[in-house]
Amino acid sequence: MLKKSVLLLSLFTFLLAGNGWAQKEIVFAVDATWPPMEFLDSDKNIVGYSIDYITAAGKAAGFTPVFKNVAWDGIFAGLSTGKYDAICSSVSITEKRQKVMDFSTPYFKVRQALIVSKDSKATTLADLKGKKVGGQIGTTGYFAIKAADNVEAKSYDEVGLAMEDLNVGRIDAVVCDDPVAANYAMDQYKDSLKIAGIIESGDVEFYGIAVQKGNKEVVDLVSRGIEAVRASGMEKELQQKWIGQ
Repeated sequence: MLKKSVLLLSLFTFLLAGNGWAQKEIVFAVDATWPPMEFLDSDKNIVGYSIDYITAAGKAAGFTPVFKNVAWDGIFAGLSTGKYDAICSSVSITEKRQKVMDFSTPYFKVRQALIVSKDSKATTLADLKGKKVGGQIGTTGYFAIKAADNVEAKSYDEVGLAMEDLNVGRIDAVVCDDPVAANYAMDQYKDSLKIAGIIESGDVEFYGIAVQKGNKEVVDLVSRGIEAVRASGMEKELQQKWIGQ
């Protein structure tokens, strides 16, 4: 009778897990300074496109996401030492990063945008020779500035600080991901800043969820959720909600 009870309890536990009652908790580090992808609302809650996306992915794949606000300058080091399970923070999948961490299925295609003042005639980085261009340190936008000829790169801990410096004339342009550029240039600074153009490169850039190298369990679970969100059509709804057209 005891063995039968144990078997029934095990079966019951399995069924609960299969129906979402016992889900794996995954802790995601987030640099919540990157609107509309990841940022803090007026109540200091972490919100945004990526947050909604991974929350929906968790419901679909059977994991519970926990979002932890972490400064960008230490976010990759924290992953490597196991302070959290993954990074959900608009991390572009690059060849260099893939050497030291693994990535989920991509969940967003991104381009680098050039933001300038309304009265600027610059449309490319080539038009800004000898000028100061800002970007958030350690991002692909900042890497693009560093790779440009005869441009003075200025790094910032947060992209919002770069935008403020551009707005008051301390620098001449900012480079960052296009949804973030649109959020600032078409909302907060719509009367003073504009998107001058897109920095074209040979590589297509995608966001993915970063995990420790070899953590196949988390990669597979998150990727399964991302694929389910895309297949359900919810991805388009989230883009409309947070990014618009």
